[in-house]
Amino acid sequence: MELKTFRIGGVHPEENKLTSDKVTQIAALPKQAIFPLSQHIGAPAKPVVQKGDKVKVGTMIAEAGGFVSAPIYSSVSGTVFKIDEAIDATGYRKPSIIINVEGDEWEESIDRSDKLEKLADHPELTPEEIVERIKVAGVTGMGGAGFPTFIKLCPPPTAKAECVILNGVECEPYITADFRLMMEHADEILVGLDLLMKAAKVEKGYVGIEENKPEAIQLFTEKTANDSRIEIVALAQKYPQGGEKQLVDAVIQRQVPAPPAIPVNVGAIVQNVGTAFAVYQAVMKRKPLFERYTTVTGKLITNPGNFLVRMGTPMRELIEACGGMPEGDNKVLAGGPMMGKALMSTDVPVCKGTNSITILSGEDAVRKPVQPCIRCAKCVSACPMGLEPYLLAALSSKHMWERAEKEDIVSCISCGSCQFTCPSHRPILDNILQGKAAVMGIIRSRNAKK
Repeated sequence: MELKTFRIGGVHPEENKLTSDKVTQIAALPKQAIFPLSQHIGAPAKPVVQKGDKVKVGTMIAEAGGFVSAPIYSSVSGTVFKIDEAIDATGYRKPSIIINVEGDEWEESIDRSDKLEKLADHPELTPEEIVERIKVAGVTGMGGAGFPTFIKLCPPPTAKAECVILNGVECEPYITADFRLMMEHADEILVGLDLLMKAAKVEKGYVGIEENKPEAIQLFTEKTANDSRIEIVALAQKYPQGGEKQLVDAVIQRQVPAPPAIPVNVGAIVQNVGTAFAVYQAVMKRKPLFERYTTVTGKLITNPGNFLVRMGTPMRELIEACGGMPEGDNKVLAGGPMMGKALMSTDVPVCKGTNSITILSGEDAVRKPVQPCIRCAKCVSACPMGLEPYLLAALSSKHMWERAEKEDIVSCISCGSCQFTCPSHRPILDNILQGKAAVMGIIRSRNAKK
């Protein structure tokens, strides 16, 4: 089998997929659930409940706050305790809805049966109806970026979709939530792909899976053997292959230009396998997005595992379910070691984009002393976007925003390959992220004046 991959840069971090054989468990309900109103790219959702209101599992508690936004649904039944601020994964206090959990009563409109619904049996599902159900259910990108899914299915008039690419790569070390989802719900994911293809009005679908998941490649190849529209693409193992621009290059050999260009500008709509599963549930089962597959892992965790978690569950409760925090120095990440955010508190809730809670212990938790740059250019070779990370980091630290914009800092995808490969342990990505935020702010205010 020929393995494909992207053309520029990339690194090979240690895999540490400690939980790939751990069958997904259903996480216990929290005592209290916390729902930040910003769980997606775009405007925060607006509360539609008040203190004292009773809610069920699947009750809308916040509506979309603009076009680029998504509603939020309760994952628990109980009483709205308060609408207040709570710390999320960014470390800042953000507006949130807090619900005291009482029982587990679901909205009647949700189909909780295990019967597989196929697109062929539902002629009423027009492309417009599929997009509307996805929008109403609050489905966002489940790979971490959190972009509202319905918007990707409505590309600008200047772009024409030719295919849908499902991202089953999961190239980040430690994380296995997508792999377990693929092994346990392949049929639903493929119906989800069918729905996404119909919504996007395309006749070609791909599923990209890295070679370190041979069971998933085999399973999906067998299940799509009689469907000429769908191709399973085996990918060589390389990070960050799960980045959508890298995946487009690997699967259909087209390179997405610099921002504001997006994959649909070269004909591709990219969705995570978790998103495809959420689309299946939203469209076929009328089930809003309120739970997700999440990995809880770390070398010193007693019982690392994969969980189906109700959103709003504090991460502390999942860590306790795996045997608790290890002794000694630990760093808790929302996400994996390459792109995850270090948390200030384990009271942070699981949100739509939480694919993993990774606990680094001992030496792994501590940054090595920073040394002077030795001009080795390893960061340049590693950058999958063809940028010069050492230069962008220097420009950012000196606040040279105009030059940083000219050097294309907004194309950085925050993958961390530069920092990972640096022999001097320099905080390259940290500086670039500060610079990118500043430059994007300048661009936004410039556009607002036009």
